Amino acid sequence: MSVRQEVIPFLLAVWCIAVLIVVIGLSLNTKTYTTVIIGIIVGVILSAYMLYFFRDPERVPPSDESLIVAGADGNIARITEVKESKYLNCETVRISIFLSLFDVHVNRSPISGSSRFLGYFPGKRLFTFQEKSSEVNQHNKILIEGEKTKCLVTQIVGPVCRRVVYWPDHANAVQIKKGDRIGMMKFGSRLDMYFPKDDIEVMVKEGDKVRAGETVVARLKLK
Repeated sequence: MSVRQEVIPFLLAVWCIAVLIVVIGLSLNTKTYTTVIIGIIVGVILSAYMLYFFRDPERVPPSDESLIVAGADGNIARITEVKESKYLNCETVRISIFLSLFDVHVNRSPISGSSRFLGYFPGKRLFTFQEKSSEVNQHNKILIEGEKTKCLVTQIVGPVCRRVVYWPDHANAVQIKKGDRIGMMKFGSRLDMYFPKDDIEVMVKEGDKVRAGETVVARLKLK
């Protein structure tokens, strides 16, 4: 399984912490052997977690273009109907995915189409399982326009999350395929997907476990 290269600065930070533990231990006259062993154990455990957190497994999306996939790993936290007036300008279904600290945090596109970065929006750092975090927390917004529907993706920062990242070009729209990697949320967060209500039929329920790029969360309605 591949690991994102973004893990490198975190690994360096982990071993700086391990060295600091050894230095502090020695300054307190702790036995050298004991101090070094503790430092190594801390470094190994934290390094293992970082490598696990930044894992980036391959995913194979369904070939049927009428099927819409999850944009993130995690649990379906909410499925709600809301009016989205700024970007989609219609009644929408919002599917919210909560990511724990043990889920894969690489985000993928729910549909094929033209992906456009709408910007980073500063805000609060509420726990992302709270309903109002969808509106008031710091977040990125991405609009993906497909042939038969659109999807507004919101990468939401929680109290633990360090940052959210959108990898494609920020200045220009780019063509992406369903299941393509589009970004990452670091250390626990939430991803919201908004779809025009009249376009889709939801295929999941609250509490379901989903995998980015593979799990079908909705399908296009026949028109």
